[in-house]
Amino acid sequence: MFDSHVAVLLDQAVSLVNTLTDGQARGRPYAAPHGAELADAIDAAIPRTAASLPRAIDTEQAAYLAGTARRMREVFQAMQDGRTDTAAETVNTLLRDTGARPRLDRTGDEPWQMHFHGANDSFAAGCSASCATALALAVGGGLAGRLGVCRAERCDRVYVDTSRNAARQFCSTACQNRTKAAAFRARKDAGS
Repeated sequence: MFDSHVAVLLDQAVSLVNTLTDGQARGRPYAAPHGAELADAIDAAIPRTAASLPRAIDTEQAAYLAGTARRMREVFQAMQDGRTDTAAETVNTLLRDTGARPRLDRTGDEPWQMHFHGANDSFAAGCSASCATALALAVGGGLAGRLGVCRAERCDRVYVDTSRNAARQFCSTACQNRTKAAAFRARKDAGS
């Protein structure tokens, strides 16, 4: 499975994709926040404890992260569709464009920590580089099948499958329950 740092970064990628991309969520149309709402949505999507970079999410950084989220969605969709080469090419482009590079950082007496961005990168660039690296580790590390898109009807939110048996198919329990209820109703109607 993923180490704890990569798992946190993959969770950030999922949160950004699900928050910042249009589509459908839990059976309803989902419109990603825009304009003045975008920075607040990003702030809510990424816990403050999860990012080592100082936050100052201005309009430019918010737009940068929204663009990264759209490209990360392509990785999840490509993996869902069995197009690993497309996912890998998209991740490589993300790595290049975000300037991802590993480095060890230390704050005060804290232990050394691996980061995938430069010391002077903006929050948006650092977060994008870190998420791109986590996706690269998943796609290139034999765990690409753990990246998925919800299979519930009228939902396209993404997830990372951390279950033991790699059998997750839904972004949430709500979508799983909604799908099971619809299948039950269909069986009941067919029997009538």
